[in-house]
Amino acid sequence: MNVLDLIVFFVYMVGVTVFGSSFYRKNKSSAAFTLGNSAIPGWVVTMSIFATFVSSISFLALPGNAYQSNWNAFVFSLSIPVASYMAVRFFVPLYRKANSPSAYSYLETRFGPWARVYASACYLLTQIMRMGTILYLLALPVNAMFGWDIVTIIVVTGLAVMIYSLLGGIQAVVWTDAIQGIIMISGAVLCVIYILFAMPEGPGQMFEIAGEHHKFSLGSFSLSLKASTFWVVLIYGIFINLNNYGIDQNYVQRYMASKSDREAKRSALFGGLLYIPVSLVFFMIGTALFSYYTAQPNVLPEEYADPNMSDRIFPFFIVNNLPAGFTGLLIASIFAAGMSTISTSINSGSTVVLTDYYKRYVKKEVTDKDSMKVLYVSSFLFSVIGVVIGVAMINVQSALDAWWKLASVFSGGMLGLFLLGAFVKVVNVRGAIIGVILGLIVILWLSLSPMVFTEEPLLSFASPFHTYLTIVIGTLIIFLTGFLATIWRSGK
Repeated sequence: MNVLDLIVFFVYMVGVTVFGSSFYRKNKSSAAFTLGNSAIPGWVVTMSIFATFVSSISFLALPGNAYQSNWNAFVFSLSIPVASYMAVRFFVPLYRKANSPSAYSYLETRFGPWARVYASACYLLTQIMRMGTILYLLALPVNAMFGWDIVTIIVVTGLAVMIYSLLGGIQAVVWTDAIQGIIMISGAVLCVIYILFAMPEGPGQMFEIAGEHHKFSLGSFSLSLKASTFWVVLIYGIFINLNNYGIDQNYVQRYMASKSDREAKRSALFGGLLYIPVSLVFFMIGTALFSYYTAQPNVLPEEYADPNMSDRIFPFFIVNNLPAGFTGLLIASIFAAGMSTISTSINSGSTVVLTDYYKRYVKKEVTDKDSMKVLYVSSFLFSVIGVVIGVAMINVQSALDAWWKLASVFSGGMLGLFLLGAFVKVVNVRGAIIGVILGLIVILWLSLSPMVFTEEPLLSFASPFHTYLTIVIGTLIIFLTGFLATIWRSGK
């Protein structure tokens, strides 16, 4: 990495931190910290929703996936219009009417305090782990590319995000998200254009080689539930995006920060739809890299022929093939993708602590000064814990895999409960509780049985479904159990 690249990268890091921190003067109340006084421009909220959806994992993993296989994972993006429509039609009006900074106060009105505590606790746990995961995975390619110490990368990145998230509140988060989203898109588009014109025989050669190897395939259209077919990925995408747009505090808080119902709906719609063409660019990068190195096999070191190295192909290209200055921009793009997601988790997590716990159970009559203290302290603690978890993950990757299995359990339970409350007018609470318990048991079996029952004759007890269907089946069981219990009790 030459001097020009380092200058570009550090200008980005310092610029974003300073810019985000400058909102401190506009951040003197809890309403400003959590919702920006509901006066944030619509285009900024739109870009913030998009940037929150994209992480540094996507920036590196999608090209790696397309390089190794095909465009089957792009079907996930094609499911977003369904979730975006549901957000505009149902979710945004529901939350705007509830008029609470927390997504989980609605669950209390439908099912009681237990539902609010359950959902908000699951959210906080998953966000803390998510922050640590992104910090750790963000550090890996940077360490591999430049040899920088992993712990140093995690601490410096976490500290920079903490400073502007804590000082600037949600206004700093969404405005820096907007800038980071623009940097991400610019870096990705410029990169794919550069690769196309770097092909030995011109851009047409890329499509010719990719077509010969079926790289643009969206996967099998078989009705099998055991493989990642087109239909399995599509159904999974619909449910996971309903989870994002329907119950995730990261998105709900942006609905509430918009100036009006109309702008909130527009931001939810276009913030989601924007991901479709951008993810297409990410997949195009991976496919273009496949054609680039297929046409010039001697350019790529032998160790990168290992399928497990596919996620490192794009970082290798960034370091070894891009012109001076461009490398720094792409590294800044990767950091932009990660920092936007982390800052969102910090702000939304502190909002949940204040709204769902402190005001609900600790001190119901709270001054604005008290609220700001809680927001500052919880933001600081979230940041520190995220950094600690990121550092701890260096030596406990197996524990990370186990945790994300449990995280899928929590998400499935939350979505099923929310859909039950949103679409069934009168719900039997006892039936909802039974539905959640039954759904969680099924999700646990779907998630863990393939790892437990690995030998004959126990193989028959393992789940026959693809792992993508875990949240789908779990959610349906919770919803249908609660719905049928309500019908049975009411006799209707």
